[in-house]
Amino acid sequence: MHTVDSEEIRGRHACAVGVSVAAVARVRPEQLGNETPCAGWHLQDLLEHMIAQNHGFAAAARGGDDPAIWTVRPSADPVADFRASADDVLAAFAAEDVFQRTLQLPEILPGYGFPTARAIGFHLVDSVVHAWDVARSIGDSITLDADLAEEALRVALAVPDGPERSASGAAFAPGLVVPEGTSVLDRTLLVLGRSPNWPDGAGLNRPKAGQVGARAVRPQRPGLRSAG
Repeated sequence: MHTVDSEEIRGRHACAVGVSVAAVARVRPEQLGNETPCAGWHLQDLLEHMIAQNHGFAAAARGGDDPAIWTVRPSADPVADFRASADDVLAAFAAEDVFQRTLQLPEILPGYGFPTARAIGFHLVDSVVHAWDVARSIGDSITLDADLAEEALRVALAVPDGPERSASGAAFAPGLVVPEGTSVLDRTLLVLGRSPNWPDGAGLNRPKAGQVGARAVRPQRPGLRSAG
């Protein structure tokens, strides 16, 4: 059975958010119109989504359950607003008693309470994957330490990979075939339907048998209902 100490997962989560902050900090204003691995979204759209997710998880960690907090809003300065949202979510999960709480995540499953350890895992993998999305959008890459990479993969492997992945508005496309010898980060991306080669050769990896579609879809919600 996989067990992780609450302080370890809090530390890994902070590292994941830090990776996303570093990726976003490299974005220049003229790049906000760039295409992203999230089909149909430009970089501005992706950043606004990430800002809303950070504030939503922060509110949940503080005991909030208002769906309006998760609403995506236009940002005049998404890089600065993202940094502020990252500080918000880190502060919320830094609360001493946060792991004693049950969090409401209306974007994932309205009316259901998630243990904090599970919810923070959702946000951890969301942060890692979206950091990669941002980096690839500007022709860059991200680097994860071994512990964070393994934790992100663990959560990704727990995400259901059924027909719902092909539905309109699904958070992740169907998982792709993972070649032998693939790095831990690339395994995470492939499991969640992203091609590590994006945008070059983005269609080279085919969906696993019985699945349809192999594109990174617009992430309207975290899509981690059964992870953890």
